[in-house]
Amino acid sequence: PEETAQDAVDNDVHIVGMSSLAAGHKTLLPQLVEELEKRGRGDIMIIVGGVIPAQDYEFLLSHGASAIYGPGTVIPAAAKEMLEILSERLRLAEEGEA
Repeated sequence: PEETAQDAVDNDVHIVGMSSLAAGHKTLLPQLVEELEKRGRGDIMIIVGGVIPAQDYEFLLSHGASAIYGPGTVIPAAAKEMLEILSERLRLAEEGEA
């Protein structure tokens, strides 16, 4: 999480993707959120994908995930959804600065 957060900050990204195949998502996501916040970039969206049990979705969403995509996700639909979420967040941020 530290290296990912630093790379995200260094490259001024809007979205970080996190893949979980080995059940580390409930530990790694909160750590990544914390690392981004430490670097003053809690605004970076985190998208989680992989083999994630449905019962973990609520935990992930309440701990910083903006969206979750599992096996069988239709990539164009997911990309569209991510862009819509990002667009709304950027619009709200602009309004907050006005």
